[in-house]
Amino acid sequence: MSLSIEQIRKFLGRHEQKKLGKPGLRQAAVLMLLYPKDCELYVLLTKRTEDVEHHKGQISFPGGSMDDEDEDLVATALRESEEEVGLPKEIPQILGMLDEYETPSGFAVTPVVAYAGALPSLKHNAMEVAEILEVPLSVFLDVRNERVEKRKRMGHLIDVYFYRFGAHEIWGATAAILRAFLHSVLSKNIGGG
Repeated sequence: MSLSIEQIRKFLGRHEQKKLGKPGLRQAAVLMLLYPKDCELYVLLTKRTEDVEHHKGQISFPGGSMDDEDEDLVATALRESEEEVGLPKEIPQILGMLDEYETPSGFAVTPVVAYAGALPSLKHNAMEVAEILEVPLSVFLDVRNERVEKRKRMGHLIDVYFYRFGAHEIWGATAAILRAFLHSVLSKNIGGG
């Protein structure tokens, strides 16, 4: 099973972003950069260093907290991506925004979906990023790569998804956002809705 950028554009063209509306959460944004490689779509992810304040050593999208200087959350995602991996702000074509996602660390994260015709040469900020990962979307569409655990979060039992990619395990907010996004795009395209 594969996805095309046309299917994603169509989905995002109809998608209305849902906001959490919870006071007390810090606003943040991440960039879900999609690009073609080896005849399929890839997503850019990073492995965080052990020196960062939140989510040490985890696989994540480039992104972070909104600054006062940021015009909006798209600006946050682009600024953070430039700071973390050296992605020039003019490269990504913004396709849309996904629903806000609440993290256990107190953030309301807005995933900003973007597309680039090719991935430019990148240079990671060694203070924040240990490694840049290029991951085919097919990894998240193949159930053989998926593992689910029940975890307690904010008093509720929830499913936590884990994906194996080489020596890396992708889980938490990154896995949840990618899984929900890909399943939504596929269900809307298959169902014609």
